[in-house]
Amino acid sequence: MTADRPPLADGVPDRLYGRRRGHPLRPRQQRLLDVTLPRLSLTEAEARDMRDSPLWLEVGFGGGEHALDQVAANPGVAYIASEVFENGLCSLLSRLVAEGEEATGPLPPNLRLWPRDARHLLGLLPGASLDRLFLLFPDPWPKARHAKRRFVHPSLLPLVARALRSGGEWRIASDDPTYQAWVEEVMAGAPDFACRLRTDQRPPDWPGTRYEAKALREGRRPRYWAFFRH
Repeated sequence: MTADRPPLADGVPDRLYGRRRGHPLRPRQQRLLDVTLPRLSLTEAEARDMRDSPLWLEVGFGGGEHALDQVAANPGVAYIASEVFENGLCSLLSRLVAEGEEATGPLPPNLRLWPRDARHLLGLLPGASLDRLFLLFPDPWPKARHAKRRFVHPSLLPLVARALRSGGEWRIASDDPTYQAWVEEVMAGAPDFACRLRTDQRPPDWPGTRYEAKALREGRRPRYWAFFRH
């Protein structure tokens, strides 16, 4: 087992995501990955020594709109945004720097990116270092044979509990009925967490995402939870 891989239960896949790239990247997008991404990427050594407080982590930031809203609204928070999908990384990076400024454009001082499996980052961070964790509209992996790829999974709860400080908050949102039922079932049996919020209306301090907007347009009702670490 390598140093950046957390201990996982037997049968849990090595990754929770599918493809890393969608449509072919344009030259501008490739420059963002080659030049801008390294300027923001968190290294393993830095992750092991993260002492920032408060420290927030978003797992699977999609297009990046929620992450950037949180970074702008909370300049005193150290924010790590994790995403493996290259097109999502490009979407966030393109919002940060103008074309032609990939190497020199100013970047938020409180934002770092982790373009790898977020479970590995959770295994690297010091224990009880996270104040808040976001999991917003994750891939539901609806087929039964893919259920073990869901981030909300009994085998991963100890890893999340290790990283969150006592009183730390885990925010989850999903518009998929299968995933909603899964969250209810899994978290009902999670001894390290207490549910303090369960609502079908997005709370005022939760920035919206494009996935939420799409779900509402298509007639699906999102559900939002806040779980706190004992």
